[in-house]
Amino acid sequence: DIPGKEILAITVEYPPGGADPIHKHDAHVFVYVLEGAVVMGLKGGKEVTLTQGQTFYEAPQDVHTVSRNASTAKPAKFLVVFVKEKGRDPVLPLR
Repeated sequence: DIPGKEILAITVEYPPGGADPIHKHDAHVFVYVLEGAVVMGLKGGKEVTLTQGQTFYEAPQDVHTVSRNASTAKPAKFLVVFVKEKGRDPVLPLR
């Protein structure tokens, strides 16, 4: 029971060398790597490289400082599951 919350699941694909800018989610975020390898990092933490079958978690207050394909030659694909406020955008860019 999570009143006012909803689950959103998406797949993200990074081309070789692909990345996202710094952002946050205001959600509980669960990442599962489907193909390739990705580098993830949160403000104040160490970067980690995840490969197929590995997972990553972000809390609602975390700032996602690093999110990129670990390879400049191969694509990467991962599943992202958000537990978020109903109607709220899943990704919030930071300036």
